[in-house]
Amino acid sequence: MALDVVTNDASALEDTDLEELASMDEAFSAGQLSKAKEDWVLITTARFGNALHGFTFSTLERIGGTPCVLIGLMSVKRSSKRDQVLRGLMNEAYHRALMAFPDEDVVVGSRFINADAREAFKDLEGVTPSPGEDAVGEERAWGRRLAKRFSIDKTYDAKAFTAASAAQDGYLDFETASPEKLDADLVDAMSKIPVKKGGAMVVYGWTMAEDLVKLGKR
Repeated sequence: MALDVVTNDASALEDTDLEELASMDEAFSAGQLSKAKEDWVLITTARFGNALHGFTFSTLERIGGTPCVLIGLMSVKRSSKRDQVLRGLMNEAYHRALMAFPDEDVVVGSRFINADAREAFKDLEGVTPSPGEDAVGEERAWGRRLAKRFSIDKTYDAKAFTAASAAQDGYLDFETASPEKLDADLVDAMSKIPVKKGGAMVVYGWTMAEDLVKLGKR
């Protein structure tokens, strides 16, 4: 059965839709999803038949003139098809970016709470922060810009790219089926996220215009 990925306006979601999203893996409450409906423009769902396997709240916009794909919230069901679902959701995001920003380099940003989520950004260049690499001024500046856009700048640590408190009102929720294959340095770096305090890490990367043509192709 083929994966069916569809994007609609988030504002069109009804209470029954939010209940379905909340019940998929219960990673996010109906209240958090209702807030996401107000905060983000697009809702993308991934289904096998009638069964929901993943969804994304996102928006396409410019920050300081730079094209951005902002993933406010994503959740992928813990199933044997999770990798396919993650690819499907990300490919849809790239396709939307290609339609909105042809011939431009694009920043893709989100919030993470674990190392597993980095799988979503495997096709991006310059993913920041990365273990063993010290972010320079402009890289930290992008972290601050995204933290402000995610409304978590009040508790944001620009050096660590992390924020505590309300940072978990949305993030990229993904758990790999093979945690033993994760990079040990990455796992160690991500373990410093203040998850128990409601924290998350701002992570972003770039897709160059020529790569976006390939990633966003249907």
